[in-house]
Amino acid sequence: MCDDHHGDGTGLGRRALFVTSAAAALTLGSVTFGTSGAEAVDGGQETKTIRGTLPAGSPDFVYLPVEVPGGVRELKVSYTYERPPVPAGTAGNALDIGVFDERGTDLGGKGFRGWSGGARTEFFIRVDEATPGYIPGPVRPGTWHIALGPYTVAPEGLPYEITITLTYGRPATQVKPVYPPERAKGRGRAWYRGDCHLHSWYSDGRRTLAELAALARAAGLDFINSSEHNTHSAHAHWAEHAGPHPDGELLILLGEEVTTRNGHVLALGADPGTFIDWRYRARDNRFGKYARQIRRAGGLVVPAHPHATCIGCNWKFGFGEADAVEVWNGAYSPEDEVALADWDGMLVAAVREGRQDWIPAMGNSDAHRDPDPVGRPQTVVLADDLTREAIQEGLRAGRSYVAESKDISVTFTASGARGEHAGIGERLKVDPDTPVTVRLEATGSAGCAIRFVTDQGVLFTSAEIPASGAGSAQWRTTASYAAYVRAEVRRPPVIPGFPGPMAAFTNPIFLGRR
Repeated sequence: MCDDHHGDGTGLGRRALFVTSAAAALTLGSVTFGTSGAEAVDGGQETKTIRGTLPAGSPDFVYLPVEVPGGVRELKVSYTYERPPVPAGTAGNALDIGVFDERGTDLGGKGFRGWSGGARTEFFIRVDEATPGYIPGPVRPGTWHIALGPYTVAPEGLPYEITITLTYGRPATQVKPVYPPERAKGRGRAWYRGDCHLHSWYSDGRRTLAELAALARAAGLDFINSSEHNTHSAHAHWAEHAGPHPDGELLILLGEEVTTRNGHVLALGADPGTFIDWRYRARDNRFGKYARQIRRAGGLVVPAHPHATCIGCNWKFGFGEADAVEVWNGAYSPEDEVALADWDGMLVAAVREGRQDWIPAMGNSDAHRDPDPVGRPQTVVLADDLTREAIQEGLRAGRSYVAESKDISVTFTASGARGEHAGIGERLKVDPDTPVTVRLEATGSAGCAIRFVTDQGVLFTSAEIPASGAGSAQWRTTASYAAYVRAEVRRPPVIPGFPGPMAAFTNPIFLGRR
């Protein structure tokens, strides 16, 4: 083993600043190795260690070029960085990591080979296997780039150390990826339950795919969506957990949580192996391009937890490209209450502008590790069958409601005086002054109250649902008085004068001919 240490003191040392098609990025000096492919001994290794310090105000991404010679069968990278104490209210150091191969670091290019964010301190890549979060495949000669993401930097800077180890020799046989089927055994046109925002050890979660699948079945789910942060590496490992099972078939959709510095978005149900880039901010005016890429790959564009308060989590790209929006994320919180109000405002805007298109709401668990419950909440969608296409069509149309768990079910309808009828996500085509009756039936919601919400606000609140958990409410209105009606099932208030936590809510039923 050859061990070579490079240092650049407390500065950035050898470097070049270049501007990508989006934000500025910093490229450090290249790391070269002394052995050529012809000289390499099978099983031989070379190691080099790079040290440096990133100053406060560093670009979003810093690239370390690595000149990989021929004959390499494994690339291994480990890193550490200092986390000095900082004053209260000041962000400390947090450094993410990933890698791009010899095909380059261009936005949306083919060079992406993996990302683990801050979840791991080391990774490896071989033709037959790779660390979760990374894509197995040949370690071809050329200039690879280790990608550093200084998420936050302390005022005194971020000292780091990166160790790169090359192992030489004949590579193993490349494994062809196998993906889960796009169809599971369903019940025909029916209501199907799903959780489309989950994390495993393929990003920053702590559960295996087998554990997630088992928890999904236990939560009564019919479908889930793979949504690892900034990587599609889990796609090729889901197949064995889908399909026939003693506890029921599970449809596994494939996607990604695209985690930018200005908010996160779910690519929901994209084609297998689809990678969506995340290296841009709202000011770069690039999100539309990647939203369209998600759709071309057959996926839905769903901004996640738009009012989350964690750094970089708040959604700042607008909703013009959204197919749906994640209004409820995990345990119901004030963030979700704000997101619900914001979404309701978007419904009012659609009505005011006379648009037929509107953005449906959904809810997901965003579960990462124990004790995060999978399927709490879950989106219940009316679909023609348990297939990728049918589930996506139901979500896109807004034929869905969000429930806290499998124990809660609702039926929400609107009917006119002449037998007209509409369900969740549909339009009841009646004249402005035609009497309309809306009705909600709920089970599994003892102690909750039912609320009907229109473009004017909350216009009806029921008494508490009895201990049996089964209750219903009915209210009459007209299309001239209410452009839409949506329903909420709320638990008793925790703070007097404020609405209680959500147990379930529906997408709207629109009233009127247009």
